[in-house]
Amino acid sequence: MIAPSVIGVSIFVLIPFADVIRRSFSEAMSRKYVGLANYQSVFTSSAFKLAATNTLKFLVVCIPLLLISSLLVSLLLSSIKKLREFFKSVLLLPMAIPAASVVLLWRMLFHQQGLVNGVLTQLSIEPKNFLNSNTAFGVLVFTYIWKNIGYDMVLWVAGLTGIPTELYEAASIDGASVWKKLRYITVPQLKPTIFIVTVLSLINSFKVFREAYLISGNYPHECIYMLQNLFNNWFTALDIQKLSAAAVVVAAFILLFIVILQRLTKDD
Repeated sequence: MIAPSVIGVSIFVLIPFADVIRRSFSEAMSRKYVGLANYQSVFTSSAFKLAATNTLKFLVVCIPLLLISSLLVSLLLSSIKKLREFFKSVLLLPMAIPAASVVLLWRMLFHQQGLVNGVLTQLSIEPKNFLNSNTAFGVLVFTYIWKNIGYDMVLWVAGLTGIPTELYEAASIDGASVWKKLRYITVPQLKPTIFIVTVLSLINSFKVFREAYLISGNYPHECIYMLQNLFNNWFTALDIQKLSAAAVVVAAFILLFIVILQRLTKDD
């Protein structure tokens, strides 16, 4: 039954990635084996250091914010009955908006002559260049959370509906507070959901490159120069050997993160 999926994944994912690993140890043109020279070139690259630092900073800031905010929203929606479906639809709406439309909206809001700077001018506050300064990182973080909070909210709600209501009823009889119910019932019961939501949030964080690229192009402000920008530039320059080595490093980091997260969220 799973043979078609295994064959498809092998052809389009596993075999190509195995070829990427092979290319990371050889020259692009001659295919000569060079050992760890490509990896050394990657780790000594100032562009890679900048992109990796920004990407790690983005993940450290965005993923916890997204997980906490989406969980709070899902808990709030689970506690209300009126207009629940309406609020779900509103939160899921950003997922249906094309990236180009989002970029157009952000330019209208955060451009040098955009709406936000217009409001700041009316308040006698000096306008800011949001898209070409350190504030661009905040705009990118806001974009990521705004676009993915509805998706994560749906996953949290699915996990919350699987928690037996008898546990909460017994806790209420024992006089447990809302905080204790959240700490000793909700969070432990949501461990499998925490793993899934975190992994999907990590994957979705790499998709925010589309917005950053459409706003600022190949070389945005250094605070939002991510690994995706670097990989795109190396691909354009046909620097396949460094691109392959960097891709293996990133894949190893993601795999290590998933293994550690799986151990932390594993049921006792």
